[in-house]
Amino acid sequence: MRAPSDNPSAPEGAVLVVEMTLLGIPAILLNGGAHFLKNEAFSLQVHTDDQAETDRLWHAVVDNGGTASMCGWCKDKWGLSWQITPRALTRATTHPDPVVRKRGFEAMMQMQKIDIAAIEAAVAG
Repeated sequence: MRAPSDNPSAPEGAVLVVEMTLLGIPAILLNGGAHFLKNEAFSLQVHTDDQAETDRLWHAVVDNGGTASMCGWCKDKWGLSWQITPRALTRATTHPDPVVRKRGFEAMMQMQKIDIAAIEAAVAG
């Protein structure tokens, strides 16, 4: 949907609303204008099942004009933040044993793209 001539936040014809499907989930994106800037307060978190899926999604974002960050975070070429989060990392950082949680967290803090084998090795001690 494009902005009409009387829209207060975007010039006439600018893209206002986009309907899309992202990873099988319907989404509606709203262009609020330059007043509302992107930042890390909003990100898309994608849970992955294995290292191949983690690598594929990470590289889809970073290698196409994006930037890598720490702890599984990256930004795409439009500045939108993504968290590429293996389920193994979530299991480690939410484990009932505080020692396991700490090991998983400390391992994650050393990484950009998450390395599942390294997380599992840290958890194992």
